Amino acid sequence: MKRKIVLLVAVLLLLTGCGKTQSADNHEQVSGIVNDTDNAESSVENSESITAEIPSDIFSDRDFDVGYNEDESAVILLQDTTAECASDAAKIDGSTITIIDEGTYILRGNLDDGMIIVNAEKDDKTQLVLDGVVINSDTSAPLYILQADKVFVTLAPNSTNYLSNGGEFVSIDENNIDAAIFSKEDLTFNGEGHLEITSPAGHGVVSKDSLIITSGTYVISSSSHGLCGKDEICIANADVTINAGKDGIHAENNDDLSLGYIYIESGIYDITSEGDGISAATVIEINGGTYSIITGGGSVNGEKQSSENWGDFMQPGGRGGMGGGPMGGAPGDKPMGGTGGFSDVNSSDSNENSTSIKGIKASGDITFNGGTFVVDSADDAIHSNSCITVNGGEFTVATGDDAVHADDTLIFNSGKLDVSTSYEGLEALHIFVYDGEITLVTTDDGLNAAGGTDNSGFGGFRGNDMFGGNGGRVGSSEGSITIAGGILNITASGDGIDANGTLLISGGKTIVCGPTQGDTATLDYDISAEITGGTFIGTGSSMMAQTFSSASQGLISVSVGNQNGGTKIELTDSNGNIVLQHTPELSFAVVILTMPEIISGESYTLNVGTVTGNVTAE
Repeated sequence: MKRKIVLLVAVLLLLTGCGKTQSADNHEQVSGIVNDTDNAESSVENSESITAEIPSDIFSDRDFDVGYNEDESAVILLQDTTAECASDAAKIDGSTITIIDEGTYILRGNLDDGMIIVNAEKDDKTQLVLDGVVINSDTSAPLYILQADKVFVTLAPNSTNYLSNGGEFVSIDENNIDAAIFSKEDLTFNGEGHLEITSPAGHGVVSKDSLIITSGTYVISSSSHGLCGKDEICIANADVTINAGKDGIHAENNDDLSLGYIYIESGIYDITSEGDGISAATVIEINGGTYSIITGGGSVNGEKQSSENWGDFMQPGGRGGMGGGPMGGAPGDKPMGGTGGFSDVNSSDSNENSTSIKGIKASGDITFNGGTFVVDSADDAIHSNSCITVNGGEFTVATGDDAVHADDTLIFNSGKLDVSTSYEGLEALHIFVYDGEITLVTTDDGLNAAGGTDNSGFGGFRGNDMFGGNGGRVGSSEGSITIAGGILNITASGDGIDANGTLLISGGKTIVCGPTQGDTATLDYDISAEITGGTFIGTGSSMMAQTFSSASQGLISVSVGNQNGGTKIELTDSNGNIVLQHTPELSFAVVILTMPEIISGESYTLNVGTVTGNVTAE
């Protein structure tokens, strides 16, 4: 059952509630930190075939080895339109140098409209040391790895190196060379130097196999993806700056869904992209590092959508009159009839060919085990078609759509998330918050447990966030929200917490600040909202107001008339002791308070600005 806040005769208007109900079967009181989703049945069809897992031995010792012996290496001196080398393993044909054997090759000098090609035996491991080179290819890749077992590109200490394409790619063989560095084989970058890559007509770096970076400083400017790997992209300790016309870092393997993943464990990453910042066809795991990501020009370019235009929903088949308005209906009533009032006025079909502009995106799971992130994205800041687990990290987010979206399950175990602007804050079919600090400012819902897969943002901007099996937002109640700990501060222009299904709070401190206008509520749930522990302070609209359906601690839910933002709320016990003080930033008409210190059956005095009244906790 749902409790509704209704009008009584007192200045402070007390809740008359329904009987207590049991929580949904798949919700139990939870404490501690978990890393699984056993109690959340997966609903994601498009990720069921993804089998990618990050291996434990993702880096080899040689990936980190930046050493070389010049006396035992072949030195290639680049001389504008030709080169010199004493080794027969380097074949020189004008400005094209082809390396045909394993070993270490040190490159120095300038090469104008030329190429370095590695075409060794299939089991050869080759090291290229860039020691102050400037290589430009007008119509192809200045560095082309055609064949080898693996190639290591080492940046010599204190060296600055430049590789660039001239603005077009002309075919030279059966391979579609479309990057300034193009590799058919496993490719590793390391070293203590600096490499700048310019690719005005294609990608910065492409590996058709594995792409690994373990050290060095890289500045990449490209019209397509900055870094692109087919099997995997794995990075540690690097300093990477990318300005890309498509994705900043992109991994995709259309042939094998056990591959196409991204792993980053440390380093500094500054990514500005017209597509996604970091995008994987399968899974992403991040263990530390510092990230600055701007996509699609940032949140200012996000599609404008807000609950402020709630009156537009007053259409036949939509929400009936709220608060006893001209269209009738009792306060708190759900809409009668179909979902016509929520028709998709900005259908995602029109955006099918648009560019995805999310901050961090994966078709499979995303796992954060630390790191510092500043994300300013036109679309979702963090998006998974499957599940997201946050085990740590600090996130500062501004987005034109969702701050964190998972089609299936979102688990926040620890960390800090500060969202300054968003459409919705946390959105998933199942949301679990166990610890950490979360601050959300949203133009729609703060937490939204959707009743189905969200189609928002696919191919670009959100398609009006359509949920449910019938193409509408109303109709499915399979979602759940569980808050077992942590601190949540939610300032929402829509619903503070919207559970299309069930809500369970068993710990932590949750503060919800919502508006007084429109079809919004502090709490909005379809089946049940149960609180068994923790502190909840909620303010918002009275039109669609609901309070908890079940509480195992004292609960106060009152309507206080329209109050301005900045009005102080104070609760004192029968002895005059202050139990709680709170000052909402937004205007409000409803106050919902519950915490272990509030005792069921006890009388309290509630002061709301100049309004004072006696209340009895349920």
